[in-house]
Amino acid sequence: ALDATNAVRLAYVRTGNADVDRIAEAGLRGLGMRLYERTTIEPAEPMGVNLETDELAFFPFLYWPVTAEQPQPSDAAYARLNRYLRTGGMILFDTRDGDLAGSGQTPEARRLQVLAASLDIPPLELLPEDHVLTRTFYLLQDFPGRYTARDIWVEAAPPDAEQAEGMPFRNLNDGVTPVVIGGNDWAGAWAVDERGVPLFPVGRGYAGERQREIANRFGINLIMYVLTGNYKSDQVHVPALLERLGQ
Repeated sequence: ALDATNAVRLAYVRTGNADVDRIAEAGLRGLGMRLYERTTIEPAEPMGVNLETDELAFFPFLYWPVTAEQPQPSDAAYARLNRYLRTGGMILFDTRDGDLAGSGQTPEARRLQVLAASLDIPPLELLPEDHVLTRTFYLLQDFPGRYTARDIWVEAAPPDAEQAEGMPFRNLNDGVTPVVIGGNDWAGAWAVDERGVPLFPVGRGYAGERQREIANRFGINLIMYVLTGNYKSDQVHVPALLERLGQ
């Protein structure tokens, strides 16, 4: 508890697969380095959590790499997870199968369906073009990791969300989506060793390094979104504020 609260720490769910857990830790280490370099967020070393024994409330964000062999959490663990989601935590589920995305039939995708069945997850939709995640820190249109699948799922916007006159974005709900679901292997793209050297290739040549850069920017947007909420949505109130100031 002391280690988890003496600094901002990004955390990942331990899967029981040593290789997957090692990549998840290296990925969050790399993302933490980028946050330290480019923002005012200065994360400490990432931590792995055991869903059966560890308190989750200390962590604003959990990266959950899904494996086909991952054991089913206990009822107590699900209760802890649902409390975490209800009280402001976010989980990024990554099936790491983005090269096969769209079928929903990979072993990891099927396992995610089983794992998520007992979670209190709200209705989801594909990430819309005007979602706050597209502009929390960087302006983004794509959200690649080591893969470039575009199917990223977030909490669905309210059915009555409308676009204010003269503004490019709808006034979406003020809460932060409790889950983001995709399969682009983001940790693999973020992962670095202790010296900050990337652990895995992404794409080829310059295009690959550009993809890695966009993956890092998505990670930064994600953490800024987790920590600041939908503050960027306040732009939709600008016309009303300017009118009031004019009066």
